[in-house]
Amino acid sequence: MDDQIRTESTRLQLTGGERSRVARERVYRLVLFLCAALSVVVTVTIVVALAVDAVEFFGMVDPVDFFTGTTWVTARDQFGVLPLVTGTLLVTAVSALVAIPIGVASAIYLSEYASPRARSVLKPGLEILAGIPTVVYGYLALIYLTDFLRGLGLDLGTFNVLSASIMVGIMIIPMVSSLSEDAMSAVPDSLREAGYGLGATKYEVSTGIVVPAALSGIFSSFILALSRAIGETMIVVMAMGLRPRMFDLTDPVGSLAESGQTMTSAMVQAVTSDVGAASPTYKSMFALGLTLFAITFAMNLLSNAIAARHREEYQ
Repeated sequence: MDDQIRTESTRLQLTGGERSRVARERVYRLVLFLCAALSVVVTVTIVVALAVDAVEFFGMVDPVDFFTGTTWVTARDQFGVLPLVTGTLLVTAVSALVAIPIGVASAIYLSEYASPRARSVLKPGLEILAGIPTVVYGYLALIYLTDFLRGLGLDLGTFNVLSASIMVGIMIIPMVSSLSEDAMSAVPDSLREAGYGLGATKYEVSTGIVVPAALSGIFSSFILALSRAIGETMIVVMAMGLRPRMFDLTDPVGSLAESGQTMTSAMVQAVTSDVGAASPTYKSMFALGLTLFAITFAMNLLSNAIAARHREEYQ
């Protein structure tokens, strides 16, 4: 009789514990769902807020003139966005030339060559660059980097595209390096051992086996870093200037040596200028923001497509 009572008591305790666990799991699932839904709601809210004011702007400015115009002078109500787009893409391209080689080389060293002790020191030290305020980068580009480049014989203006682009590239190096190193570290050691078994050197294994196997993660780091470069504001405001102009394909060096303007700096100029909230100049900030969002969204889609195409799955 006593054994039967103990058995029934144990069964009730187990049943109660199971019900409690299921209830907790439902609560956890609901909380996690709300967090995921919140990020989607915030994104949609931002897009809607931009779109509403952008529609008002396009009611005052012809969308064709906005997307095809080559002159951006808000004082004369000339809102051609192409000079700002070319300035943004130029900064992004030059910063990529700086960040991608250095970032990938750093990732290869940290993943394949550095000892655990060296990695524990170098990787946090490299990632400190990501924590430096961008206004400090802008100050360094304006005061020191421009003078350094002039010392190399380059004829640069006080505000120029080259200094701003190089500093943006330095700023995004930690993103390229850290994400690429994580992707390389995830490659199974069995692939490396197979390469060594075939007589490959460490460099051949690193560049011929590890890098191709981690290609999807490396490409994703490129796109994310370049998206960060496209949205950079303070560095380009301080070091590049506020003069929108088209990039001259016949004189690329001269274009880099002169000032320019990106979409983000034009947005800052629009919101800080002494204009009314209903004016086309103020509303242009939302049209630029929506255009910038579309560009970064397209880059993220490209990143996902490339990652899916080159993704390697290991057992």
